[in-house]
Amino acid sequence: MKFKNGITEKSIIVKSGADMMLPFSVVFGIYIILFGTVSPGGGFQGGVMVAAAALLLYLGHGYGTAKSAINTEVLRVGEALGATLYVILGLCGIFLGANFCRNIFFDNGAVGDLISAGTITFMGYSVGFKVLTGVSFLLMLMMSLLAPDTDEDEEEEEDEE
Repeated sequence: MKFKNGITEKSIIVKSGADMMLPFSVVFGIYIILFGTVSPGGGFQGGVMVAAAALLLYLGHGYGTAKSAINTEVLRVGEALGATLYVILGLCGIFLGANFCRNIFFDNGAVGDLISAGTITFMGYSVGFKVLTGVSFLLMLMMSLLAPDTDEDEEEEEDEE
């Protein structure tokens, strides 16, 4: 891959930094999604943090590696699944004679437990999944626009010969 100013390879510092931060981003983002109802954070914040792993992969190794590691079709379907799950959880309140998005399973566990918030916990998980897949999909689309077009580069090299 050829970059501006004749640079043909990414810096080892950028690769090492991306490799070091990638697992931290994924694990900490999942932690924020899981414990968002009993601590600061939640589905949106954790989802964006996990989606940042796609950007780290791109920055450290380039678009080809990111594209081969992340299936955009799975992300697209996952986003729809997360939204559908949120609506189904919201409709549970209506089915049981309450309002939309009503916390109907509020008597689970002791205060401070992971699922003590009832329906809100599962809604946070569905929001986290939707944001994770949606932002990752958008990042992959933006990275595909930034990626150098290899077909045009090959044609230009052939023309020069």
